[in-house]
Amino acid sequence: MGIFSALLGNAGSVNQEDLIKQYEQLLIDGETVELGFKLIRDTFIFTSKRLILIEKQGITGSKVEYKSIAYKSITRFSIETAGTFELDAELKIWVSSELNPSVVKQFNRSVNVYDVQKVLAYHIL
Repeated sequence: MGIFSALLGNAGSVNQEDLIKQYEQLLIDGETVELGFKLIRDTFIFTSKRLILIEKQGITGSKVEYKSIAYKSITRFSIETAGTFELDAELKIWVSSELNPSVVKQFNRSVNVYDVQKVLAYHIL
């Protein structure tokens, strides 16, 4: 992921092995990492069982929130592909009966948003 893309807030893919090494204490028995993305200091991981959002807080990033969203709680989602002159694609996820999306993430061009959509569709449908 390029520094320019990161400064704009676009997420780039992260290697599965790196995610497992760093976050294996969050995974339960039999849970596997399917996709992961990094956005400056934050990370989000699609596992075989749920979506995990890892948000570092504060100046030093030593305070971390780990948010887990079960796929069965996701009621809908949308992807918006990058246009000709746009730098990013966007993912929106609605949890339960919320009117506004609970999760909104932007991806740089290196991420195939159709892969993200496929993982969500597989677990939700």
